[in-house]
Amino acid sequence: MRRHTARTLLVPFLALLLALLAAPPGTAHPGAAPVNHAESPAAPSAPRYAGYLFAYFTGEGTADGEQIRYALSRGNNALSWRELNGGQPVLTSTTGEKGLRDPFVIRSPEGDRFFLIATDLRMYRNSSGSWDEVQRHGSRSIMVWESTDLVNWTDQRLVRVSPDSAGNTWAPEAHWDASRNAYVVFWASKLYAADDPGHTGSTYNRMLYATTRDFRTFSEPKVWNDPGYSVIDSTVVEHRGTYYRYTKDERDPSSGSPCSKFITGEKAADLTSTSYAFVADCIGSGAMSRGEGPTVFKSNTEEKWYLFIDEYGGRGYLPFEATDLASGRWTPSTGYRLPASPRHGTVIPVTRAEYDRLLAAYP
Repeated sequence: MRRHTARTLLVPFLALLLALLAAPPGTAHPGAAPVNHAESPAAPSAPRYAGYLFAYFTGEGTADGEQIRYALSRGNNALSWRELNGGQPVLTSTTGEKGLRDPFVIRSPEGDRFFLIATDLRMYRNSSGSWDEVQRHGSRSIMVWESTDLVNWTDQRLVRVSPDSAGNTWAPEAHWDASRNAYVVFWASKLYAADDPGHTGSTYNRMLYATTRDFRTFSEPKVWNDPGYSVIDSTVVEHRGTYYRYTKDERDPSSGSPCSKFITGEKAADLTSTSYAFVADCIGSGAMSRGEGPTVFKSNTEEKWYLFIDEYGGRGYLPFEATDLASGRWTPSTGYRLPASPRHGTVIPVTRAEYDRLLAAYP
């Protein structure tokens, strides 16, 4: 009886052993749980996003319009939005010029924290001075906050980034550059001559940049984009090793340029290159009277990008979309519902936990 039982068990055991030895590497044996390679440490899965957060300001026409507001998309529909916090500001400035314009939010490469930066400027009833004055003697600093959840933010800090020759520091944005292991922060400044400390001469805005790892200490600023005329409001998106930059052509319409006050698209393989290649200009023309403050982001669900352009003095942000960044062709979106009067801001994707936390914090 024992000898018969041992033989009965040995035969299927040897057959199973031979099958396992013959199986190709990584093949699961019958009855075993399947291996999820996407969740293994060697091949981490990309985060699944549940929607988008829109941080923006509403303009200098009201006393609280130059503070930070939030809107949340309805799921992954980038064209349908609900205002959070009853449409009231979620962040207000208590230092510097006590105004916040052009907010920009960036997620750290580790994904564990966020930085929010903004222009230190308040133009409600010319609180900071006339438009000419604030480009001669405006703030040389940017506003900075940090958060781990997009709801609770550290106390704001004012960090100087521009040189003495700068008259203003406008619309700061940032992009993580893995090749430099640092954030590249860029903004627009009018630069005055060294022998003009009073900033009385005539000059124009150009784009500057500096690098940082902590948004506390910054490298010496360098000129990033100087086409020989005024440009402001650059924003960048990276796709397959190419950086696509979108910038407002700030020339006066009387200059004769048909693309003044519209958006120019360029591309480069190096983020801080000073010689981006032309892709398209006059982006927005024909669909809006003029545009600035572009914010660009990729769809969470398909191979599509959105470019929101601020029709300042008009309807505020209007959405455009493209399926090929290299083509430079942006089509006006239809059937959209944006927040009330959104001005120059930024859109970032958020996870399900972040989405739910924002809804709970700002019902």
